[in-house]
Amino acid sequence: MRGALIREGSIIAIALLAAAAAGSLLVLAYGQSPAAVYGLLFKSTWTSEHGIGQVLFKATPLVLTGLSVALAFRAGLFNIGAEGQLAVGAFATAVAGGALPLDAPAALALPIALLAGATAGALWGAVPGALKAWTGAHEVINTIMMNFIASGLVLYAGNSGLFVAETEHTRHVVEGAYLPDLGLSGSAANLSVFIALACAGGVWYFLARTRRGFELRALGLAPMAAEAGGVDLKRATLLAMTAAGGLAGLVGANYVLGYKHYFENGMGSGAGYMGIAVALLGRNHPAGVVVAALFISTLQHGGLAASELVPRQLIDVLQAVIILAVAASSAEVRRLLAKSPEARA
Repeated sequence: MRGALIREGSIIAIALLAAAAAGSLLVLAYGQSPAAVYGLLFKSTWTSEHGIGQVLFKATPLVLTGLSVALAFRAGLFNIGAEGQLAVGAFATAVAGGALPLDAPAALALPIALLAGATAGALWGAVPGALKAWTGAHEVINTIMMNFIASGLVLYAGNSGLFVAETEHTRHVVEGAYLPDLGLSGSAANLSVFIALACAGGVWYFLARTRRGFELRALGLAPMAAEAGGVDLKRATLLAMTAAGGLAGLVGANYVLGYKHYFENGMGSGAGYMGIAVALLGRNHPAGVVVAALFISTLQHGGLAASELVPRQLIDVLQAVIILAVAASSAEVRRLLAKSPEARA
């Protein structure tokens, strides 16, 4: 086990070095010093309270969507629907938090708002899970379609009376549902980061220490053997997608309860898809997902400062190169490539 971890870590390190070298060539081609660009990127993120806070703020939704994708992947399922699940979850969080009495205490308001978001996301994830389990419909196609449906449904529901007049955002949630900020020099970081970390710990415990978690892992590794061993494949499939949706639905804690205190159309856009990259970078392990989310958010926030030297798009290209390099070094990706018709030819 230890040898496998060392080998996997070495592969990731080599992939990161190769990606950094490719990024350096791009920076040199633009006429700038790679050391200066990387130094400015690091200085703007991890050397100040505000930078650290912004990295944590951007990493929080990526941890949750990364866990959503990783959990489904461990069950052999590809959840492309975190984008839609976080949209309906954040919307439900805001609606539930705004419907409470103004004097509702935090002990009541916070759990209700969080539960509403997680439940909405879970139900949205359960639909493609049920279709996969009982009809065999592929979850990739279904979750992609559910993303578009979620976007339209949220906009329709908001324009039907849940948005403030002549806007595309809901009313504010009650003050009791606010998540306090971390006080990091005016950054947007808030206590939802601890919710995300708790979810990472919970997913690890669930997969490693519970019977249902073992069933999900068995489903992902060898479904026929799992069924022969008594695993209800339909139930496990439904559970995996439902839990994945619930994790993505909690993203509203960061944006709605901890930052703007209301939902607006398009909130969190892109975080669901970026969760796929985070899960791949983190090797679908909860701890890896946390590290990958911090890494990606460092590039995202640091890229704003590095744009003083190079175009912001160059940092986006660097991020893409890193994701491709590390993902291509994944054992799962290598197995998929080995099964392709081109590899067999």
